[in-house]
Amino acid sequence: MTISNLKLNEETGKYIITSELSSDEIIETAKKLLNNRLRRGAIFNSPTQVTDYLEVHLKELEHEVFYMLYLDNQNRLIDKEILFTGTINAASVYPREIVKSVLKKNAASVILAHNHPSGIAEPSQADKLITTKIQHALNHIDVSVLDHIIIGENTVSFAERGLI
Repeated sequence: MTISNLKLNEETGKYIITSELSSDEIIETAKKLLNNRLRRGAIFNSPTQVTDYLEVHLKELEHEVFYMLYLDNQNRLIDKEILFTGTINAASVYPREIVKSVLKKNAASVILAHNHPSGIAEPSQADKLITTKIQHALNHIDVSVLDHIIIGENTVSFAERGLI
């Protein structure tokens, strides 16, 4: 991978900054590096890998989005996408559309995610209810929901809280 202003040290696997960067350039570079980690076929070795990616892409959005990571039966990434876009405090999510998308991508499991532009990552009753509806819908086609992650000022994982 080539990113201007960065050079990969082949021996250590670490990057060296080759010129001055503004804070915006650093953020854009970090996004590119995270995108490279989460390319098709990437294997998820830790929840931190997923949350790091989601935080960079969803935390600063001013409107709510519902995001999906599609995985194969070895937990390798097939695809990722924003499925639904909402307003400052809600996004309409339709389980039927999720099932259609999962079938189209031939996923064995998924990770759900959405942001809370308010910064408060605590799951609402509506968040819990839609997660349960999605789980039930996907269970009918033998697809597992591995987690539902909410991004705000901090990150909340349904799996870590025992909600999935």
